[in-house]
Amino acid sequence: MRTLKYAAAASMLAVALPASAQQLSIATGGTGGVYYPIGGGLAEMINKHIEGAQATAEVTGASVENMGLIMRGDADLATALADTVYQAYTGTGDFEGRQIENTRALASIYPNAVQLVTLAESDIQSISDLAGKRVSVGAPGSGTELNARAVLEANGISYKDFTPQRLNFNETADAIRDGDIDAGFWSVGPPTSSILNLAATRDIRLIGLSDEEIANAQEEEAVFAPYELAAGMYDGMDEAVQTIGIPNVLVVNADMDEDLAYQLTQLLFEHIDELIAVHPAANDTTIEFTMNSTPVPLHPGAIRYFEEVGAEIPDRLRPE
Repeated sequence: MRTLKYAAAASMLAVALPASAQQLSIATGGTGGVYYPIGGGLAEMINKHIEGAQATAEVTGASVENMGLIMRGDADLATALADTVYQAYTGTGDFEGRQIENTRALASIYPNAVQLVTLAESDIQSISDLAGKRVSVGAPGSGTELNARAVLEANGISYKDFTPQRLNFNETADAIRDGDIDAGFWSVGPPTSSILNLAATRDIRLIGLSDEEIANAQEEEAVFAPYELAAGMYDGMDEAVQTIGIPNVLVVNADMDEDLAYQLTQLLFEHIDELIAVHPAANDTTIEFTMNSTPVPLHPGAIRYFEEVGAEIPDRLRPE
């Protein structure tokens, strides 16, 4: 097991679960992104280590849809982008008039990177070159679209300047490959399978953001942070590309049983190597990352685990 900054809790995953919590639904995203394999890996861990619990990863439209599923109790756990989670919790942005105050976090699990992809032969060299083009901005109800729109609008680019297409990750890759669109956005933990597959069949180029474009985006969304896509991440990517990153949060409903939330948090951090084996994005799943990046209060069960391992929990992460 990977060594954490904090000493591992001595207790084992042995708390009895309430009968109503034995069947757990994990809302993820499309099969071409990272949410689905991460959710599937977490489901396998739950089924293996938490006695009496059975979990299933569900394909969804990702972040925005997932917050609604948590609010209504149609999912027990969900992955969602930090800006989406914060907007839902505060009733701002796309959630104006439909605040989801019962949002609680178990952890922040890894950062997404906004990745803008085009073919190497394209004349698109920057986001300003998207004018007049056909561009996928992500699936309806996804955090990708929220992030793409925030980055573009912060830099004076609106949907009126190009032809937006709302496609999921696999559809975006196929449309770029077939020449049906000129470029597409992904907001996902890199590397992601749909871009890897596209790069294996066509020469691609990732479009970076300038320092000024990143600063403009950060003024639009405080959760944005500079992020560098490493050279060699995808075939033909010879140089690092500068973009922005956004934390992903594992969220639950405030009504989740405290013992269950405790066990799930403990499971995530004390068996993290099993999730890393599913996808390398889980290398960023650390207690430090959770304390620094989570935008909404933690569930009391998660707080109990973090207190046991000696984590310093900021006041902003404790429910009022």
